[in-house]
Parts: sequence; structure tokens; C-alpha cells
Amino acid sequence: MPQQSVGSQGEVTLLLRQWREGDQRAFERLSELVYDELRRMARGYLAGERREHTLQPTALVHETYLRLVDHKAMAWEDRRHFFAIAATTMRRILVDHARGQRCEKRGGDQQRVSLDGIGELAAAGRAAEVVAVDEALERLAVEDKLKASVVELRFFAGLTNDETAAVLGLSEPTVRRHWRTAKLWLYRELRSAS
Repeated sequence: MPQQSVGSQGEVTLLLRQWREGDQRAFERLSELVYDELRRMARGYLAGERREHTLQPTALVHETYLRLVDHKAMAWEDRRHFFAIAATTMRRILVDHARGQRCEKRGGDQQRVSLDGIGELAAAGRAAEVVAVDEALERLAVEDKLKASVVELRFFAGLTNDETAAVLGLSEPTVRRHWRTAKLWLYRELRSAS
């Protein structure tokens, strides 16, 4: 989880603003401050993937940096906002990768998706299921963006309830409640789609 010891809230926010204003040194300093945390997040995303997965945490972080550079003009709010965008970016990279793998298999293998043990989806490295969860998550985001963010951080980034609470600025019980509700919603959604 992004911890206060890894660059204070104020320092990261200041560097984000300076970077947006064109200070390349601010981005370099920001990168130094958040690199280890982004690498930890990437390991969380990839922890359950199959051993021979072609993306490694370092490559995922570097690809995330490349995409974040395109967001330079974004009105970064603060450290929390940065890590939320980074998590979304990592998710997009992994889903794009999974979609690419499905395409390689001539349409992929459509399988029934179960949220009993949602964490095992990524663990099994099943690209079709990761894509199905991503598509359902997009629909959930239309209805409730906060719940979708909780799922994204819990499922795709592998963060705990406490870590998710810190990133989103919520209490841990609130995250637990959103996680529980979102899992039920996703279960129904995925069940009806299979």
C-alpha cells in the first residue's frame, strides 16, 4: 500500500504539480519516491499469474510509467489520486495483455466465471476470465465508481482492505462493506453473462 513513509503526502502532491507545470526533474524525483511502491503493486497484480507470464513486475512498472507520462497534464489532486491512476493503468496493461492472449487463441476459450475465490482468477492466469471480470467492472463503475475502485485495488492490485482504505481515503470497515457488496454484484453479473 502507498505508505506515508514513501514520500509524504505533501511532497508527492507538490512534485505532481511541478511535473504538470513542466518540471521534468519533479517527475524524476517523483519516480524515485514512488518506484518501490509501484513495484510492490505490480508484484501484487502479477502474484497470482502463471509462472511463465511474459510480464514481470519491473516491466509492468516501466510500462505504467510510460503511460503515466501521457497523463502529465492531468490535474493531479494528491498522492492518493496518483496511486489510484497508477493502479488503473496497471490494470489496463494487464487486461490488454490478457485480451491479446485471447486473440492469439482464435477467440479464446469462453469459460464460466465464478467469483467464489475471486483472487484465484488471476492466480490461474486465465485470460478470458480476467477480461470478463474487467468488462463487468466497467459496468459496475457506471453504477458505482467507488465500489469499482475497491474491486480494482483488491482484485487487480492485490491490496488488503487496510491498504485499499489508505489509497481511497476510506475507513477499513467501509472498504470491507464495499468489497462485499461489489463481489455480490459482480457474481450476479458474471453469472448472468455465462
